[in-house]
Amino acid sequence: MTTASTAGTATGDAGGRPLGPPPARGGISRLVRDSLVVAKRNLIRMVRIPEVVIFGLIQPIMFVVLFTYVFGGSINIPGAPVGDAQAYREFLMAGIFAQTVTFATAGAGAGIADDMHKGLIDRFRSLPMSRGAVLTGRTLADLVQTALTLVVLAVVAVLIGWRTHENLAEVLAGFALLLLLGYAFSWIGALIGLSVRTPEAATSGGLIWLFPLTFISNAFVPVDGMPAFLQHVAEWNPFSATVAAARELFGNTIDGVPKSVTGAWPMEHPVLASVIWSILIIAVFRTLAVRKYRSATA
Repeated sequence: MTTASTAGTATGDAGGRPLGPPPARGGISRLVRDSLVVAKRNLIRMVRIPEVVIFGLIQPIMFVVLFTYVFGGSINIPGAPVGDAQAYREFLMAGIFAQTVTFATAGAGAGIADDMHKGLIDRFRSLPMSRGAVLTGRTLADLVQTALTLVVLAVVAVLIGWRTHENLAEVLAGFALLLLLGYAFSWIGALIGLSVRTPEAATSGGLIWLFPLTFISNAFVPVDGMPAFLQHVAEWNPFSATVAAARELFGNTIDGVPKSVTGAWPMEHPVLASVIWSILIIAVFRTLAVRKYRSATA
């Protein structure tokens, strides 16, 4: 009787129905602990596959060099002398930094899609852990990798002549806003990764919408040279708000030049707008991603 009862408990209930996965343990503290465990697992994986980090550095460095030396003397910055390469360098770097943190979205989506494809998510689901911890841990690990990429990219930028003109606290605040945007976009990547069948599809899906988002913005060229309807799109773009905020905190703006050509509120208050946009994106896409995760593994 005891043996039969024990077997029934392991494989099903008293009526012979199979039991589901162990119940997830809730609470904020449990979510934090489980998320950190998953983040550690992903960071160890990154260390063991260093080519992922190396290849992730090559693209932004190429963008810095190409934009600086190919376009630096041909793009005029409002308020700066015509052909001033140094003015363009300081204008450009906030855009390159922002592009780098948002392009990490594709990696986040591909990583989650790969875990789903290999069945790792199902193994996590069989454990009594917080359901949101798997995605939160993954996005935190991606945030650490993005921060390391930004450090290397900043060193390269300094070597080619980029300079900041504000105190250290404001410069660090600029990088913090960039990382917040990157973390927000990683949740979009998580949702994409859960919505497709293969890592390849997640990579394509994570990049295709980023190109118009980053290029219809103030990242690489001044907005005043765009058609009127694109000026409004660019200045209400959440990507543009973070770029403008970073430029302001780095001291890479030019005195006397209007912040906005259309009077858009995000350009007039870029730091606050950047925070609001990032928090809104996190709130919306984290909710959607966790819901998708629960339905995908149900």
